[in-house]
Amino acid sequence: MSVDVGFEDLLRELAPQVLGTLIRRHGAFDACEDAVQEALLAASLQWPQEGVPDNARGWLITVASRRLTDQIRSETARRRREVTAATQVPADELIARPPGEDDAAAGRDDTLTLLFMCCHPALSAPSQVALTLRAVGGLTTAQIARAFMVPEATMAQRISRAKQRVKSAGVPFGMPPAGELDDRLRVVLHVLYLIFNEGYTASSGPELHRAELTGEAIRLTRAVRGLLPGAGEVAGLLALMLLTEARRPARTLPDGSLVPLAEQDRRLWDTALIKEGVALITGTLSWAPIGTYQIQAAIAAVHDEAPRAEDTDWEQILALYQLLERVSPNPMVTLNHAVTLAMVRGPEAGLGMLAGLDADERLAGHHRLAAVRAHLLEMAGDVAGALAEYQEAARRTTSLPERRYLEGRAARLKP
Repeated sequence: MSVDVGFEDLLRELAPQVLGTLIRRHGAFDACEDAVQEALLAASLQWPQEGVPDNARGWLITVASRRLTDQIRSETARRRREVTAATQVPADELIARPPGEDDAAAGRDDTLTLLFMCCHPALSAPSQVALTLRAVGGLTTAQIARAFMVPEATMAQRISRAKQRVKSAGVPFGMPPAGELDDRLRVVLHVLYLIFNEGYTASSGPELHRAELTGEAIRLTRAVRGLLPGAGEVAGLLALMLLTEARRPARTLPDGSLVPLAEQDRRLWDTALIKEGVALITGTLSWAPIGTYQIQAAIAAVHDEAPRAEDTDWEQILALYQLLERVSPNPMVTLNHAVTLAMVRGPEAGLGMLAGLDADERLAGHHRLAAVRAHLLEMAGDVAGALAEYQEAARRTTSLPERRYLEGRAARLKP
């Protein structure tokens, strides 16, 4: 049965909190996630008819705990003894509690602890990111696969192996010790960055934005900054999110059509978010060692501070992209660098930079390379070439708003 979008948003928000509570109690990642999924299904069936409980999180925790307890009781005596030894709260007590008489009633939120747990050093870096996106971000396997530019089957195997590794390694549920914070933090920030990006430009579906994901990414990044106020890259990532999110009201027309940055009505931008983001990155750059997210935030700040598109300081942005290429080279950075180079030195210069990306397997079949090439060819006056690339980009994208935008650009160039 389908669920109203309001229920979907609420369930997405509560899912990692419920999962965190169960894992803290039981320590069985895979079994807890299965139990939570059953509880979410029960909610999707009951809540539209019966209404959302006053304590929705407590309701989900109780239902999921009962599902998990049923699983425990159905296993062998040896397995029951193992689970009982690892359980912090007796199963009978879980069953006896009515909805609401739980950690949820006290406002405890285990999402941040779950976030750090998923980034445990027992897992490989790709597995850390994938598992966190699945457990905390609520992204589907297909969405995560697109974020990593790998086949969906490959990502499904990676997530499955990560869960098994959590189980076999006995990964504890708790914040990491001080000596492990830096390594774990690097992956945590990358995960939050990907969650935000998926929300800001959804990789598939009819909507361009998924505000629940950008909102959750910002919320969690604020929480991490509260925990580590002296970490420059945390502040940089938060500033980048705020400065990017500020443009969201102007990115689409009432019919959902995409509006590119150069054509946006900047009066619609969220000035409060821009002010907060600019102040945050300006202050951070004065004391913190330079990092990837800080550079990206500085680029976003230059864009956001320009009152009109034609007032953009492209020379400054180009210098920042040159620095970013040295600090963190990757094909997506090169794509944006090429556009900036074209704005400063002409489209031919940008197209020359793109030539080196054709053989990069990470971009094989990706629509963004074709879309950027189309834009630069159009700037250069190559109408036929731009038309072909816009059409190719439209075929490759799985986002309906982006497809409509690219098809619209192509239609304008047809004779």
